[in-house]
Amino acid sequence: MRLLVIEDERDLAATLRRGLSAEGYTVDVAHDGDEGLWMARTGDYVAIILDLMLPTLNGYRVCAHLRRDQITTPILVLTAKGGDWDQTEALDTGADDYLAKPFSYPVLLARLRALLRRPHAMEPITLTVGDLVLHLTARTCHRAGVMIPLTPREFALAEVLARRPGEPVSKGEILHQAWPDDPDNTNLVEVRISALRRKVDQPFGRRSLQTVRGTGYRLVDDRALGG
Repeated sequence: MRLLVIEDERDLAATLRRGLSAEGYTVDVAHDGDEGLWMARTGDYVAIILDLMLPTLNGYRVCAHLRRDQITTPILVLTAKGGDWDQTEALDTGADDYLAKPFSYPVLLARLRALLRRPHAMEPITLTVGDLVLHLTARTCHRAGVMIPLTPREFALAEVLARRPGEPVSKGEILHQAWPDDPDNTNLVEVRISALRRKVDQPFGRRSLQTVRGTGYRLVDDRALGG
């Protein structure tokens, strides 16, 4: 499971990364609000640990931006600020829980486990294949942080492939999963694949949407291949 820690105190961020990694999590770290917001929007995280007093963009605004974008990743606010008003503002802007510094590490782990047990933490909020990210709630697509406008049918096609990264998916499967109301129109798949390539690959010089001869199509992380 992948976590994002947004914390400008580098020693604390490093300590959290080591401790959470030892618990079996994969941990990404951002040290300011703008970087953290970009990573939260484009990454696939089960939870976010968010400091409030951040450079460039404070934690309240990071939280508010994410909730405005309909990104529902659980957020645990971790801050040196105290008092009921600070806690209230953090929760009102969309945080799920609040822990004041200095904190007990076992308590942080327990709070994190409690967040991950909630129903909204069980379903993926985003699908990520390389630097291509689909936000399932907002129904938006980004590549390398750049928003790519997709039609509903194009998004449905991309979602089917992104749920099985690297695996060939037949035209029949795509039709059944993406457009069950039109199960026999295989030409529709070819047309939408071409349209999707023009949007997610060609402008970026990429080849992530691949044809598998005799089988169908697959979506891969092509960065290691040089695009």
